[in-house]
Amino acid sequence: MSVTIAQVNTMPRAEFIAEFGGIFEHSPWIAERAWESRPFSTWEALHAALTAVMESATAEEQLALLCAHPELGARGLMSELSAAEQAGVFHSGMPERRGFRRYREKFGFPFIFAVKGSSPSDIAFALQIRLDETREAEFQQALREVRRIAWFRLQDKFKEGG
Repeated sequence: MSVTIAQVNTMPRAEFIAEFGGIFEHSPWIAERAWESRPFSTWEALHAALTAVMESATAEEQLALLCAHPELGARGLMSELSAAEQAGVFHSGMPERRGFRRYREKFGFPFIFAVKGSSPSDIAFALQIRLDETREAEFQQALREVRRIAWFRLQDKFKEGG
């Protein structure tokens, strides 16, 4: 469904959640809470409202959001959006899965990287650097990556809708 920002502002709560609930991986609660911030003047304002919900969430909610993301390159259950995003980068190669496992073991959540426009070597380099971070620093970096992923997904929606 293509949608305009004007249409977004008149959507009933349930329709808004259905349309934007997948922007943040398996976390429709973010769209549900952001609905209260309408009207949105721009797509950027919508993104800001969504990310404000993420940023004001409890640490437990934020951790659940991070854990809702699939392992990069995994063939397991993932949203259609994640599958499409990852297909664009992993068709030509894949960083070593052991690094992803080490990351999860160290930090308690999957390695999250906004893959759009990146190569497998970009991802491997970021993984190598980020494995040396503290848990708190990496937790914040993972949230920044989630914010970028959400922006890319919104861009796809407003390119469709104008």
